[in-house]
Amino acid sequence: MLIGLLQQVDIEEKIKNAPNNSYEIGVFIGSFLPLIVLVLLAYFLYRYNKNRNNN
Repeated sequence: MLIGLLQQVDIEEKIKNAPNNSYEIGVFIGSFLPLIVLVLLAYFLYRYNKNRNNN
């Protein structure tokens, strides 16, 4: 996973040492959350600048 490489976190090691299966879901969500935040930020900046230039 690209996000795992960027964060330099060994996700496979965390999942192997996880106390239960719900921890795996949390690691999965946590690994994609920064990417989702950046995509949303880029989208809102694009919309803001597009609307500002049209007026």
